[in-house]
Amino acid sequence: MASVAHPIRRALISVSDKTGLVPFAAALAARGVDLVSTGGTAKTLADAGLAVAEVAAVTNFPEILDGRVKTLHPAIHGGILARRDREDHRAALAEHGIGEIDLLVCNLYPFAETVASGAGRDVCVENIDIGGVALIRAAAKNHEFVAVVTDPAEYDAVLAEMAAHQGAIGAAMRRGLAAKAFALTASYDAAIAGWMTREGGTAFPERIVLAGRLVEVARYGENPHQAGAAYRTEDRRLGVATARLLQGKEMSYNNYADTDAAFELAAEFREPAVVIVKHANPCGVATAADLRTAWDRAFACDTVSPFGGIVAVNRTLDAATAEAIAKIFAEVIIAPEIDDAASALLARKTQLRVLVTGGMPDPAAPGMIFRSLAGGFLVQARDRVVATSNDLKTVTRRAPSAAETADLVFADLVAKHVKSNAIVFAKNGATVGIGAGQPSRIDSAKIAVAKAAEMAAAAGLAVSPVRGSVMASDAFFPFADGLEAGIEAGITAVIQPGGSRRDAEVIAAADKAGIAMVFTGLRHFRH
Repeated sequence: MASVAHPIRRALISVSDKTGLVPFAAALAARGVDLVSTGGTAKTLADAGLAVAEVAAVTNFPEILDGRVKTLHPAIHGGILARRDREDHRAALAEHGIGEIDLLVCNLYPFAETVASGAGRDVCVENIDIGGVALIRAAAKNHEFVAVVTDPAEYDAVLAEMAAHQGAIGAAMRRGLAAKAFALTASYDAAIAGWMTREGGTAFPERIVLAGRLVEVARYGENPHQAGAAYRTEDRRLGVATARLLQGKEMSYNNYADTDAAFELAAEFREPAVVIVKHANPCGVATAADLRTAWDRAFACDTVSPFGGIVAVNRTLDAATAEAIAKIFAEVIIAPEIDDAASALLARKTQLRVLVTGGMPDPAAPGMIFRSLAGGFLVQARDRVVATSNDLKTVTRRAPSAAETADLVFADLVAKHVKSNAIVFAKNGATVGIGAGQPSRIDSAKIAVAKAAEMAAAAGLAVSPVRGSVMASDAFFPFADGLEAGIEAGITAVIQPGGSRRDAEVIAAADKAGIAMVFTGLRHFRH
């Protein structure tokens, strides 16, 4: 790396995003920097009264092919790529009359935004930047001598650096700007490759590239000795990564993971719903005519675990619900919107993080899920299929009633978001017992039953809420014992995928107890 900070004497400016452009260019001009520019950027600068040379005047060649070819010329790339410490490079520039370019200010056509807008294929293709990417890569490669600025947010820092170094940009900043530039072009190409792959109908291409934009560096990862950060992808799915933090300290790594789990489950319901999550598992879920009632019913499922947990709602958070949540210590509340009264009420709890997403994600929308491996990663399609009442196959002598069917569908939705092995007991649109993440399904069932009994005792109830509830399992029962634990606790109906070699044994146990059982044919493992 060259140690000499070379003064900025000539800058090439070609930007799609013109935020802050004119004052930045004016500050450069005031320092005696010659400005070279293209098309719309040159017009913007000229209209602001700045002296600017058009690229066509530098190259002695006009823009052609509707602007597809503007800067792809030796007079431009030679001025960027030449090493200032090599006599042969300097001689070549002099021989061909090429001036050095010390600063490139460039950002790219809004490809991802164009795709997100729903534009047609031809429009998307025209928003694939070629010249800009070539310029950025050239300047970043030659960062020992050339500074490359790709983000308007860097303008002030660049001007401050020049002020501190007599019009030059130091080696450390040039190196940092170059790294940012290469990350930009890599993510830009990743977005194009991903779009073209989807357009071609290929689910899993030979090569896949992940790109993200930093949301924030977390205080630490899952544990204090681990570093962690959150990134946002071009998926633009409404949720924790794209949410606005209204109040509270920065999110932790675990906050992000748990809040995502809560909000994705809340999105499954059309009715007003409240989801309470602790360590990525739901500990209380309910639907009701209003959020305040849903909160009471969700909290009743487990009045211990919500402390230090995450609360997600799928409606505008109102003051009555906010006041009820505020009675416990919650880490995060996430909602599509929050009304002014609720916001003012929660503002008193300064440690509470409140996130607003602006809407709910579509649980049926396609997408990919990634999980790291040592030396690689796994990719799978998002689990976006759920069973409806019309999909249920009754396999017992007794069919479920309409009320049981509604609870079965509800319990199955919740089980989809509970870590496997998952058992969920539900009654009247609310969970009353959840067993999660056990190596044995019978253990999950026993935990759910025991937890419900504990909550009943704490509430002074004579009977466990599991009695008269329905039971959901995220996968088939390999033996009848898991079902029998639910039967013993008093369930009236059960929903499961079916498909076990011992289905007949399990069905016989249900018939013997006089309960209804339905198969969905859909397994919802979540590891």
